[in-house]
Amino acid sequence: MSAFALDPQQRQWCATLRAVAADQLRPLAERGAPGRVNRPLVTALGELGLLRRLFPTATADPGAEPGAAADPGTEPKGDAGVEAEPGPGVRAGEGAGGGPSAARALDLCLLRESLATQCAEAETALALQALGCYPVVQSGTAEQRARWLPEVIAGRAVAAYALSEPAAGSDAAALTLAARPVRPAHPTHATAPEAATGTATATGVESWELTGEKCWISNAPEADFYTVFARTTPGAGSRGITAFLVPADRPGLGGEPLEMLSPHPIGRLTFDAVPVTRADVLGEVDAGFKVAMRTLNLLRPSVGAFAVGMAQRALDLALVHARERTAFGGPLRDLQAVSHQLAEMATRTEAARLLVYAAASAYDSGQPDVARRSAMAKLLATETAQYVVDAAVQIHGARALERGHPLEHLYREVRAPRIYEGATEVQRTIIAKELYR
Repeated sequence: MSAFALDPQQRQWCATLRAVAADQLRPLAERGAPGRVNRPLVTALGELGLLRRLFPTATADPGAEPGAAADPGTEPKGDAGVEAEPGPGVRAGEGAGGGPSAARALDLCLLRESLATQCAEAETALALQALGCYPVVQSGTAEQRARWLPEVIAGRAVAAYALSEPAAGSDAAALTLAARPVRPAHPTHATAPEAATGTATATGVESWELTGEKCWISNAPEADFYTVFARTTPGAGSRGITAFLVPADRPGLGGEPLEMLSPHPIGRLTFDAVPVTRADVLGEVDAGFKVAMRTLNLLRPSVGAFAVGMAQRALDLALVHARERTAFGGPLRDLQAVSHQLAEMATRTEAARLLVYAAASAYDSGQPDVARRSAMAKLLATETAQYVVDAAVQIHGARALERGHPLEHLYREVRAPRIYEGATEVQRTIIAKELYR
């Protein structure tokens, strides 16, 4: 059932998150260097228990049994109790082999929206941990989860999701980062259909070398580990891609930061015969595209929630400015042009918020139309946020263009979500296909 209103417990949880973001996280974010990983901020997200919210059944205790559920009575609490349950919900997505699960989609949306209203950098730092680590949660082995999940939850390790390439952005199935076999355990024998089509598989391969490039990778090149998607079977499209968990200290792995319009950390990765083995595979060989899409399907509504949070922040700033700024003999809000603009901004923001909540609820309850709902939510929310932030800048005038003004920062931050994790045009394509399914 779609959620059209939050219950009192959820509303209180969101208010607490907003207060923590403003009072504790924003000062850390402001001291960080633009375009670089802010490790003190990531550490604070761990200490406050916010990263733990991404993995509700995981444990932060390195000595605990892999996949064991944490005891709610012994959870470390942030100063403002931000680990409290946001309210009743439904299932969370289980990890491989019944191990740790990812957060419920609606909880994730509430978390991201609430943080974004006060500190976009804190929201982004948290979201990138989810993006880089959810493939490990959903498809990793017990050993992989035991190695990295406690570090991520505690804020000691930074994760990254390495899918995009210079010639493979929206068309992720076209990626070319090569995973070349090194030493098969035994010769690979093609089945009859494979022999007939001339297609070989990587079934019998035990180790590979990764060679190529990834580009526009958030948290690169400063992450501690990467979920890397590489081509193990040439010419097989989406069916020839494998996901690997690659620690940052692997020989041959390099990179450099990129200066982008958006202030969050993003960079390029280079792979010069980087060694990986079966122990590094996430999921199954040649089934990495499913790993990628599984993570993106969960996170897509919450990208919309991030956008809604930014739109709400811009609207709040515009409301205060229109009340306090006088022009033409009275406050700006008395001018019909301004008041109607504020009404439009508020209406569009609320519409986007409801669509995001509905998509997240559909995901959590296992509805069959999740792809369409998620695409609609991301499409409307990100386009709405762009409109609302731009309108807020217009209401403020030149002061909003000054470097360091909250709206100047939001104006740079809001542009990227219309491209990453599925550009606006990709969402429209998904929606159109779903309409005829």
